[in-house]
Amino acid sequence: MLQEKIKSLAHKYYKDAIALRRHIHQNPELSFQEVETGKFIAAQLKEIGIPFQHGVAENGVVGLIQGKKKGAKSKNKVVALRADIDALPILEKNKVPYKSKNEGIMHACGHDVHSSSLLTTARILNEVKEEFSGAIKLIFQPAEEKMPGGASIMIKEGVLENPTPKSIFGQHVHPPLEVGKIGMRPGMYMASADELYLTVKGKGGHGALPHSCIDPILITSHIIVALQQIVSRNANPTTPSVVTFGKINSTGGATNIIPNEVKIQGTFRTMDEKWRKEALQLMSNMVKNMGKAMGGKAQLKIVHGYPFLVNDEPLTMRARKSAEAYMGKNNVVDLPIRMTAEDFSYYSQKMPACFYRLGTGNAKKGITSPVHTNTFNVDEKCLKISTGLMAWMAVEELVYI
Repeated sequence: MLQEKIKSLAHKYYKDAIALRRHIHQNPELSFQEVETGKFIAAQLKEIGIPFQHGVAENGVVGLIQGKKKGAKSKNKVVALRADIDALPILEKNKVPYKSKNEGIMHACGHDVHSSSLLTTARILNEVKEEFSGAIKLIFQPAEEKMPGGASIMIKEGVLENPTPKSIFGQHVHPPLEVGKIGMRPGMYMASADELYLTVKGKGGHGALPHSCIDPILITSHIIVALQQIVSRNANPTTPSVVTFGKINSTGGATNIIPNEVKIQGTFRTMDEKWRKEALQLMSNMVKNMGKAMGGKAQLKIVHGYPFLVNDEPLTMRARKSAEAYMGKNNVVDLPIRMTAEDFSYYSQKMPACFYRLGTGNAKKGITSPVHTNTFNVDEKCLKISTGLMAWMAVEELVYI
C-alpha cells in the first residue's frame, strides 16, 4: 500500500516537479557560484516543513526527514539521497519557454532534473513519514562539474555525519535511455579522472633553419605518441584506461616560425587505483626524459581528480529489486561501464553507494541530444518516475538496514 501511495503522490506533484525543473533550468549557475539556486532549494524545503542546513560547501543544502512509524527500531537507520545543482558554461540553443536566462550558462547535464526531482521526492517522503522508521538525509550538492568536486568538500564539512547514513543513492539523466526506463550496474561503473597539463620548451627560430632550433612541436608529437603507449603497453588489458589530449597551444609559431613553447592539456582515466598511481608516475618520468633526450625541457603537471565510482553490489541489487517492483522488470536495464567521471564517487569510497541512470530520451519527440551539448533537453515525463522511484527505494532500504 505504501508503494501505491508513493506513486499517487508522484502523480499528484508531477506538474509541480516540472515547474521546479523549469525554474532551475531558467536560472542556471556555474560550479561554486550556485548562490540563488541554494537559496531557492532552501526556500522549498522550508515551505515543505523539512529542517535543513544551508551553506554546506558554500551553496549546498542538507535536509533531514525523520520517519515517525511507531513500534519500529530506528536508531542508526539513515539513508542519504544526493542531487547536484550546478550548471555548465554552455550557450543554450533550445527554443523552449524555459530557456536559460543567464547567457552562456546552461543546465546541459541534467542537474536541474536531479535537484527538482529530489525536492519532489522530499515532499513525497515528508507526507509518508508516518509509515517508515529511520531518517532520510537530503543532499543538494554544489560543484559536481569542477574539481575538486563539491562532494569532496561536503564530506570534509561533515555531510556524512550527524547522522551518518548507512547507504547513499544518486541518479543521473541518461539521454540514450528512453523515458520510462532506468539503468543500473553493480560493481565498478565509472572511471577516475586526472587532468594532465604538459609544457614543452625548446628554442624557436626560422622554420627553414631547424638545425639552429630546438623544435618543441616535434618533441610534443613524440611525447603524445609515447604517452599513448604507456596505456597500450603497460596497463593490464583487462583494466580500462584512457589517455586523451584535447588541447594543444604554442607560444608564437607560424608556417615558417618554430615556437619556443608548446602547452598541452589532457585527461587520464582508469578504474584501478594502484595502476592509476603507477601510470601517472610513468607519464611524469617519460615526459621529463623525452624532453631532455630531444634537447628541450618538458614538464607534466598532474591535477588529481575524482576517484573511480563503484556501486556496492548488495545495495545495488536491492535497489534493482525495488525498482523492478515499482516500475516493472522490463523497465530496469543493465548498464555498461563508463570512462566518464562523477564526484558521486567520493561518496562511493566512503559507504555503500548506488548511482543509477534515469531514462530521459524520446526519439519520437526528437529529444536525443547528449549531455554537455547546447541542445540537451529531457522528456519531462521522467520526473513522474524519478521522484516516486527514489522515494520508494529509500524507504525499502530503510527496512533492510
